[in-house]
Amino acid sequence: PVLVIMAAGMGSRYGGLKQLDPVDNDGHIIMDFSMYDAKRAGFEKVVFIIKHEIEEEFKEHVGKRMEKYMDVAYAYQNIDNIPEGYEVPEGRVKPWGTAHAVYSCMDEIDGPFAVINADDYYGKEAFVKIHEFLVENYTPEKSKELCMAGYILGNTLSDNGTVTRGICAVDENDYLTDVVETYEIKKTSDGAESQGNRIDVNAHVSMNMWGLTPAFMDTLEKGFVDFLQNVEEGDIKKEYLLPEMIDRLIKDGKAKVDVLETKDTWFGVTYQEDKEAVMEAFKNLTDAGVYPQGLYK
Repeated sequence: PVLVIMAAGMGSRYGGLKQLDPVDNDGHIIMDFSMYDAKRAGFEKVVFIIKHEIEEEFKEHVGKRMEKYMDVAYAYQNIDNIPEGYEVPEGRVKPWGTAHAVYSCMDEIDGPFAVINADDYYGKEAFVKIHEFLVENYTPEKSKELCMAGYILGNTLSDNGTVTRGICAVDENDYLTDVVETYEIKKTSDGAESQGNRIDVNAHVSMNMWGLTPAFMDTLEKGFVDFLQNVEEGDIKKEYLLPEMIDRLIKDGKAKVDVLETKDTWFGVTYQEDKEAVMEAFKNLTDAGVYPQGLYK
């Protein structure tokens, strides 16, 4: 299996190229820890989805270093990379969202693959479970069997502001039945709430870590055509999103998604203020021996 990392988004709320912002004293970024975990779980190749504007900086700071440990490839998320017969609406400046990001790496995918965000820390358990699932479950006959790392909502909240999470409904066989994008979730003294409504902190949430198959790429392309056909005139911000697209496949009976529960704490830098807590967390993980000092030394 191949690891695909979505790194084209330059965090607008956070300011600057947050993917390249060090989170420890050795200059490592969050992605270094993800790739370390992925390599340890058995992933041998990584595909970085980036924008041309950050190519030089990205290759210099990330790609070159990783070439020593994994096969490295690049895909570019360009706004004008869309199916034939369609054009970019006037005034649109941003690419088309996470499903479009994965669509951008079509030429690099010829087997099962995992997808993650560049600026999220997932913990090692999820990489092991997804790798295992892709190795054991992938056959062309099972091309509709996908998987997702299911985090516990309470392990994914920020102390510094609200977050948006895809809250998952899961059936008795651990298959995903529904993903509801839930906005403005904040920690409370006894749990969590969103816009005044209490939310179960033990609910599973999707943090955009998926295990997918090569057949999924064809579905992604067809789905993109449907999406573009339904973009209304003048709507220059609508995005083609991975969770929404997968949710539709489930509802149409075209995919089954196994939710692989992970108890690891997710963390990411959503707000500038999160950075201190994230650095502290990586220091604790290193002190506890989860990661070696110096990571790749």
